[in-house]
Amino acid sequence: MSEIGERKTSHLDLCATHDVESQRSTLLDQVHLLHEALPELSCDEVDPSVELLGRRLQAPLLISGMSGGTPRARELNRALATAAQKFGLGMGVGSQRAMLVDPSSEDTYRVREVAPDILLLANIGAVQARDAGPERVARLVEAIGADALCVHLNAAQELVQDEGDRDFRGCLAAIEQLVHELPVAVVAKETGCGFAPATLARLREIGVATVDVSGAGGTSWTGVEALRGSPRQRALGAALRDWGIPTAAAIVFGRRAGLRVIASGGIRTPLDVVRALALGADVAALALPFLRAHAEGGERGVLEIAERLAEGVRALLLLTGVRRPGELRIAACHLGPELRAWIDRAAEAGAAADAWAARIAEVH
Repeated sequence: MSEIGERKTSHLDLCATHDVESQRSTLLDQVHLLHEALPELSCDEVDPSVELLGRRLQAPLLISGMSGGTPRARELNRALATAAQKFGLGMGVGSQRAMLVDPSSEDTYRVREVAPDILLLANIGAVQARDAGPERVARLVEAIGADALCVHLNAAQELVQDEGDRDFRGCLAAIEQLVHELPVAVVAKETGCGFAPATLARLREIGVATVDVSGAGGTSWTGVEALRGSPRQRALGAALRDWGIPTAAAIVFGRRAGLRVIASGGIRTPLDVVRALALGADVAALALPFLRAHAEGGERGVLEIAERLAEGVRALLLLTGVRRPGELRIAACHLGPELRAWIDRAAEAGAAADAWAARIAEVH
């Protein structure tokens, strides 16, 4: 097995069996939705479907990309795709870096024969996209029949890996090139550290329209890397385990930047999904719960969790008195003080930056 394959297998094992989640809060528990005792709705009237990246999902749920490039990943991806097809969910594959190194690994990412109708997202790291160029990246998308491409940003994880990348220059330009040259949409995806408002503004300026915020509070990839290797990895990974912007704050930042938002990072329950939608997310994405369901129960376990999530979201829409997920943005809710502080301080910082830029412009 290649070095990449061994690393991916190690990641699957660690995430399935070890404590790999951040010890900080996503701050989604700071979103308090009001119960509607008189919803004046029937369950049949509730429509949880949404449109994302040109596809209609039957529920506002996306199964996040987890792996590929190993025989185990093939079984996992096909089980995830089967559930996505049955319940009308979206799905992403894990990083396709392995395909750049070993084209024979393509089969571990291919799921269209079991899921011809789903929204399918390809996946490559920003550094690999920069180095490979748009033509090779386009072939990765085409090879698996994907509808869009996630370009993942994982600087913190790479810094913890002994074998990780250290040079992140040119990644923004590489994403811009993909936005303009690929025939499919490009989604900028963090990997557990969230997006700051200034970063989101830069992404919007180069033409990115959708982001997967992947905030802090869920699976910590610095924490995962800390479990893998050398004393240096363990020390730095532990120090950075809780680094990042909480998921709830990152969702608000993304929506305020005028972007469509995929909410991920610690989404675990239907209530987390609905809270994320109330903050402005278009859909919510999960990885770890599906991975562990597969580890414990195979394809049946994945189908069961998909059904529970979809049913729970429908129930919560009714209990907040709304027919469709988008209506949650205007539903009555209360934000706790910690999340409110994150939002207010970001707004203050943005105003200060705008004022500074205006003063510089006056001088010049």
